[in-house]
Amino acid sequence: MKLVTAIVRPEKIIDVTKALEEEGYFAFSKWAVAGRGKEKGIMVGDVLYQEMAKNMLYIVVKDNEKDEVVDIIINSAKSGEFGHYGDGKIFVSDICEAYTISEESREEE
Repeated sequence: MKLVTAIVRPEKIIDVTKALEEEGYFAFSKWAVAGRGKEKGIMVGDVLYQEMAKNMLYIVVKDNEKDEVVDIIINSAKSGEFGHYGDGKIFVSDICEAYTISEESREEE
């Protein structure tokens, strides 16, 4: 299994979750977060915003679904045709084990 962690613009979170659901990916967790990328913030007039509001999604998928989920997120989170700084980041990690609490069971791939 893979954990796909996506950090996206708040105004794109509905587009991303809708696109995932349309393709059958209903299970995810999301949080409102703040942070910055390698650009170290953004200057608007005389004000430097060192952290920007973002949303973070966690979605666990089968190994063979990872590429599809990453593509869905990229295509629905990108702003404009070519994207812009601050559109977000996606990280993919291996999941060694997962358990369903209510069923007291270990999940298999």
